[in-house]
Amino acid sequence: MVQSASPCTFVAALEQTLLEGGRMRRAEWKKMADTTVDGGAWTGCGVLFLQSLCPDVDLLSLYKNQNGKFIVFKVIKLTLTDSAGGLGGYEILKVHDAEPFLGVEVKFVNMAACKQFLDSYSSGALHQSFSQHAGRLFAVAQECSVETQLKASTNILDHCLDKLEVCLQHIHQSQPERLRDEEIDQLEQQLQTQALGSAPQQTPLTQEESSVPSNCFKFQNKIIEDRMLTAVDIQSFSNGVGRQWRHVGRALGKTCRALKAPAIDNLAYEYEREGLYEQAYQLLTRFVQAEGRAAKLSRLVRALEDCKLTSLAENLLEIQP
Repeated sequence: MVQSASPCTFVAALEQTLLEGGRMRRAEWKKMADTTVDGGAWTGCGVLFLQSLCPDVDLLSLYKNQNGKFIVFKVIKLTLTDSAGGLGGYEILKVHDAEPFLGVEVKFVNMAACKQFLDSYSSGALHQSFSQHAGRLFAVAQECSVETQLKASTNILDHCLDKLEVCLQHIHQSQPERLRDEEIDQLEQQLQTQALGSAPQQTPLTQEESSVPSNCFKFQNKIIEDRMLTAVDIQSFSNGVGRQWRHVGRALGKTCRALKAPAIDNLAYEYEREGLYEQAYQLLTRFVQAEGRAAKLSRLVRALEDCKLTSLAENLLEIQP
């Protein structure tokens, strides 16, 4: 005759089963934190949008200024390092104009760092960290609070922060589409040099420099309203740049991966029969396609200045010499 298990034995067996199941789920979660289903490393991408609520700190204007750019980057880097639990779990790919916000494209290289970042973001610890670092580095008397938004592709994660797995899934599905910008490489190198104690002294921001509105830029001591490049801009550039289009392309390529040297050589070869106008036209068209809303007039004008094509910049801006 088969003997039935006592209630105590049954309860003990059930508790053991649940305990083992919990251990298995934790082990599976840990494994998933390091690898994907196909065995590859877990990665994901998100964009953190930042807007300072402090009247004395305009992140967009400061980032467009050569002196302010490094300070803004350092604040962002320190904030992300605090929020992701160290330097090893993330990588900044690009910082761009997303008016009125400053957009920071971040690649996460493991789930644990991404999870800690999301915890810091949802709890307000990230905002507090930003406020502390910004207040110290910008030397402002009042609290430097910040407005944020977090996106992965088209998904606004602020709407589902209470669902960690959903946020992680959105970030994982949003794989980075670009390599790190050369500008970010330079800022990282500058930060590393400063950490070693051999960085050049930062020039303080002047009142004039910091007072340029975030939607404007400075050219020949004039404040110019910034905007996206238009078809008229592209045509005007193509008509006037001549053989210098390659030099301008290389200048734009410093902050645009789509215009690195091989791409410019390929354009020259592909449109050689069509002539200089078409080569220049295709150059700016590729720039606009690659950069989207960040393909601003200010970036083209800066590239023209770097190539000593000031008269062409004046023509684009309709400034009388």
